Amino acid sequence: MRYEELVIEGRNAVIEAFRAGKTIDKLFVLDGCQDGPIRTIVREAKKTDAILQFVAKDRLDQMSETGKHQGVIAFVAAYEYASVEDMLAAAAAKNEEPFLIFLDSVEDPHNLGAIIRTANLAGAHGVIIPKRHAAGLTAAAARASAGALHYTPVAKVTNLSVTMKELKKKGLWFVCADMDGELMYNLNLKGPIGLVVGNEGEGVGRLIKETCDMTAAIPMKGDIDSLNVSVAAGVLAYEIVRQRLSSK
Repeated sequence: MRYEELVIEGRNAVIEAFRAGKTIDKLFVLDGCQDGPIRTIVREAKKTDAILQFVAKDRLDQMSETGKHQGVIAFVAAYEYASVEDMLAAAAAKNEEPFLIFLDSVEDPHNLGAIIRTANLAGAHGVIIPKRHAAGLTAAAARASAGALHYTPVAKVTNLSVTMKELKKKGLWFVCADMDGELMYNLNLKGPIGLVVGNEGEGVGRLIKETCDMTAAIPMKGDIDSLNVSVAAGVLAYEIVRQRLSSK
């Protein structure tokens, strides 16, 4: 199976992509350029979740595949994003307690894809990523998911902490991966739950951690002190699965 991440160059092409409702993940615009078409593109970008960056001409030249970028290059998601409400509805349709996986600044698309694959196999109802400082649904993420993106929805939200607080009002509890937390086997991970894992270097950020109800540590017996984020997500996801199965 082949996945293509669409790169769109040129002012008219990018304007048409916005008008056609394409999901644009990132938009790079020539810094200082303020003519009519560029203003239109920037205005359209600000109506969406597209990450807008103003960059020098040299940067655009390096990214360009055609040499005819006209001061603007857009990267379109390989897959459409879902909504958090879609995920809750899917859980309700299956008569299951919601199980969502939140990624705090996971920037490697291969890790994102691997986590989506794990989410699917563990029965999670969706994966939620932040708008900024995170890998999006690129072709690399799609390939790493090994087809799971066909079945497991991914939502992109402006603020993870705010989304988590809204979901708390709907009955979800949150647990985050943290090596200084409580041993995961000692925690009650049953019921409606959100699992939060952090980025590849620094883990879960302080504000997100403070929003969580529990912190879970994975037992480690080796000589290094951390797991790859996708592996950690898998270990904790399957502890949630184990506890759910034991309660039946």
